[in-house]
Amino acid sequence: MPRPQIAVQLYTLRDLTRTDFAGVMKQVAEIGYKGVELAGYGNLAGAAEAKSAIDAAGLQVVGAHIGIETLEQNVDAALDDQQTLGNRNVVVPWLPELRRGTTDAWKQVAHSLQVIGEACATRGMQLSYHNHAFEFDTVDAEGHIAMDILFGETSPAIVKSELDLYWVKRGGRDPVEYLNKLGPRVSLAHLKDMAGADQRFAPVGTGELDFEKILSAMSRLEIPWGIVEQDNCYETPPLEAVRTSFENLNRMGAV
Repeated sequence: MPRPQIAVQLYTLRDLTRTDFAGVMKQVAEIGYKGVELAGYGNLAGAAEAKSAIDAAGLQVVGAHIGIETLEQNVDAALDDQQTLGNRNVVVPWLPELRRGTTDAWKQVAHSLQVIGEACATRGMQLSYHNHAFEFDTVDAEGHIAMDILFGETSPAIVKSELDLYWVKRGGRDPVEYLNKLGPRVSLAHLKDMAGADQRFAPVGTGELDFEKILSAMSRLEIPWGIVEQDNCYETPPLEAVRTSFENLNRMGAV
């Protein structure tokens, strides 16, 4: 079974892309990454300029994070940009606090995701939802968690999971067990490690997550891309952090 290909989520490099998006793309490619997941266009004007910079570096767009409000307000315009980029994976990356916390609130979000996902499907694109830890909190007296509501109230073909394995662990679940639970519902996976008593974000292979088992499960489930992301690199330069992740994944046979 082939291992997933490895991309990087550009949110990790956001401070660099703000001033030199095109230059960062070249540096990402030099490390060895084959793909990028977008979180905006940095210092570029829009999707067309970003596409040119990504193509020039020999990379491909494997996904893009787009806020749920943006998709709700004008999904066609957002998907036009994704078509320009050649991107098929549209990911809702975050949910504002006002929109979560109760069963009804999560059901409303699920309905919105279903509608957006259907719009994506008509364009040959896939909608996924990216989790943090709060989706594993119980939201009612019966012990239901938000993740189960989201995926229970939406169609498996229309709304999938971009499963962030650090946040699964932070939410008190086992990453491999949760990969197996969602199974074919997982379209993409975010890879970052957890280190120390304060559960700091860390490069892959430098913390406590068992990436050998994670990669094996991803291969078995035929998840095509593992996407390196580090929300905060702290004192480590971000390019150094994503280089460490790539080199460790390479050592594990993932690239």
